[in-house]
Amino acid sequence: MSRNRGWRIAGGVIGGVLGAAATGVAVGAATRWSKLARERRGPGEGESEDDHPAPAELGLLPAGTPWSITADDGVRLSAEVIEPAEGRRAELTVVFVHGFALDRRCWHFQRQAFAARPDDKARLVFYDHRSHGQSERASKASCTIEQLGADLDAVLRTLAPDGPLVLVGHSMGGMTIMALAEQVPELFTERIVGVALLCTSAGEVAASGLPGTFLSRRNVLTRLVGTLAGWQPRLVERARILINDLVWGVTRAYAYGDRSVGNWLVDFVHTMISANAVDALIDFVDTLDSHDRLAALPGLKQCETLIIGGDADRIIPIEHSEKIAGELPAATLVRLPGVGHMAMLEQPEPVDEALVELLGKVARPTGVLRRLRRRA
Repeated sequence: MSRNRGWRIAGGVIGGVLGAAATGVAVGAATRWSKLARERRGPGEGESEDDHPAPAELGLLPAGTPWSITADDGVRLSAEVIEPAEGRRAELTVVFVHGFALDRRCWHFQRQAFAARPDDKARLVFYDHRSHGQSERASKASCTIEQLGADLDAVLRTLAPDGPLVLVGHSMGGMTIMALAEQVPELFTERIVGVALLCTSAGEVAASGLPGTFLSRRNVLTRLVGTLAGWQPRLVERARILINDLVWGVTRAYAYGDRSVGNWLVDFVHTMISANAVDALIDFVDTLDSHDRLAALPGLKQCETLIIGGDADRIIPIEHSEKIAGELPAATLVRLPGVGHMAMLEQPEPVDEALVELLGKVARPTGVLRRLRRRA
């Protein structure tokens, strides 16, 4: 193929992508594009500037110790650890595992809340998945949920080699925890005392919601963009800039249940998504589409398990949370009315309360943590 012909094809594909965007495939109508631009730069839908101001403490997070972890295939994973305040000895380690297209910043409010608890004796670990955030870019072949489970195992071996553990996973992070249960089931009887699964699924992710539309491996547009991103990544990133307002609008529509959330919240998620390369994200499409770990759920029965879902989640509908709860009848299911996929950002207070209750359960005299201590 000649170079000129290649560029004509590339231009045609980009034109198709932009044309699809311009017709409003992602948000419903082409006329919304200019409206989105105005809304993004002004108050959110139906609100004034003062309705949802960004909190003054946004970005002012408790300092963590940076870590670099080497996965079993050599990929470098970026992490942070926050020790208990005032030199207290940690009684357990809580590991936060983020979702697809995000990074560890998505746990902003949980990091603030848990690090600020004066009586808390939990050690907090936050890390970025491979090809996400500050972690190293990985090969497409290694961008699988199975490998993410192995990466989580490497994080635990490096940053929490002993002592009880609580794992908190959002979306693909919850799937990662399920993969770990599939690969190293003894961890869930010997060390992991609590698990929290937020807005996640045990399988059939692409059956509905946004994944069924855009993240399915059968979506021709996704395949075309993925192929072009691998061949001409700079071209795709330039096109991404051109449709930046549209992507922002999709983020608002799908990340949150409340359409009147402050623009700063949409910007926060949009910034995380935009920091990840298009082709890096598309590398994960196949693994999300084929994720099926319903059989791994019984491995969590030894733990105190918390399941949180928003009933307005358009990415992973709450039915997925209900299905997980059906497999784990002893688990606690928390339904958040009107809340979307980014529950820990949209409604951090009830999420934090549920997590605190989970930690309280494992620490009670009859809890798993006490049983683990007696066994040790």
